[in-house]
Amino acid sequence: MAETTDLKDESDQPTAIVRVVNSIDDISAEAWNALAGISSDREDQWQGNPFLHHAFLKSLEDSGCVDERTGWLPQHLLLEVNGQLCGAAPAYLKSHSQGEYVFDQGWADALERAGVDYYPKLQISVPFTPATGPRLLTGIGNDALKPLLASAIKSYVTTTGVSSAHATFLEQGDLTALVEQGFLHRIDQQFHFRNLGYRNYSEFLDSLASRKRKALKRERREALQNDIQIELLTGKSLTENAWDAFYRFYMDTGSRKWGRPYLNRQFFSLVSERLADRILLVMARRDGRYIAGALNFIGADRLYGRYWGCIEHHPYLHFELCYHQAIEFALANGISIVEAGAQGDHKLARGYEPVTTHSAHYIAHPGLKQAVANYLERERRDVSRISELLADHAPFRKNGIDESGSG
Repeated sequence: MAETTDLKDESDQPTAIVRVVNSIDDISAEAWNALAGISSDREDQWQGNPFLHHAFLKSLEDSGCVDERTGWLPQHLLLEVNGQLCGAAPAYLKSHSQGEYVFDQGWADALERAGVDYYPKLQISVPFTPATGPRLLTGIGNDALKPLLASAIKSYVTTTGVSSAHATFLEQGDLTALVEQGFLHRIDQQFHFRNLGYRNYSEFLDSLASRKRKALKRERREALQNDIQIELLTGKSLTENAWDAFYRFYMDTGSRKWGRPYLNRQFFSLVSERLADRILLVMARRDGRYIAGALNFIGADRLYGRYWGCIEHHPYLHFELCYHQAIEFALANGISIVEAGAQGDHKLARGYEPVTTHSAHYIAHPGLKQAVANYLERERRDVSRISELLADHAPFRKNGIDESGSG
């Protein structure tokens, strides 16, 4: 446990106490999940974001993927009002900017050229997870407490002397509370699939322009040539053998794309043991062995695509496992939205639409703060313009008419 900070009102009387803890184990799973809006009394009524689940964050810490050595030192903020735990924020003291998916290395370079250290900084997020979700955790119906948590983050910057605080992939209520406390607003773009009333994958295909529909059908056929078979693994079907295979895929892709994969083998076993019913592993098998796989997490109304990898390369297999299978699973299980991870405008042709993501940034250095504010104003205009252009190129029929002129 690190430190305690009093937040005072205008009468200078303590209204709340903020504690900083350096392990998710310092708060009970029941208390944390309640603040995160997670309910799992009945599996068919599961609510919440799987990445904010106490078990997910604990798996990151217990496996050693998140600790001081990796540059992700837990500094979770706990808000107590009148002695009662009323809020929390998943927070980490960072010594670098890796694994965040909202890039600020240019800001770090600018501050350090001015002779001021940018690191350490405070990161309010789920490590290695570019998925929108709650960050100012106050439980269901207690949004009035969010400004206190936003103020607590500012107080952390002031009292510890870190350069800045960054809250990423924010929901609207959290964004509003942070911006009102002087945080700078940043936007970016992802691609999500939305179920617009489709009962199955065929109905989704029928909504596409004919040329796009034919292209996707051909793509899916070609992906499964060479006797490739698809397996969907969740719950008790998630075996250590499957995880061994997937980890090989993950390491191959991670080493080529990022240089150093963030997650170790132990993490996958731990999270599978603790959240098996919230995991979907889409695996491709050929000649009796797994050759590729895509990892997804299942939320209350969203399917989150996270990692993909392979040891054999086959045309379109990546698209089949990551995008088409995800849509099919979502439609078959009443899931409204598929989030396919960061970046990738190639998702547009496969039925995923541009969606704006939000982050908020508090920078202590006044010169850097003003420079970043000016930059973000221009960046917001550019991202919005690109999103509008991409939306015009969605594969859906225009006004109910496909490209051949028929309805």
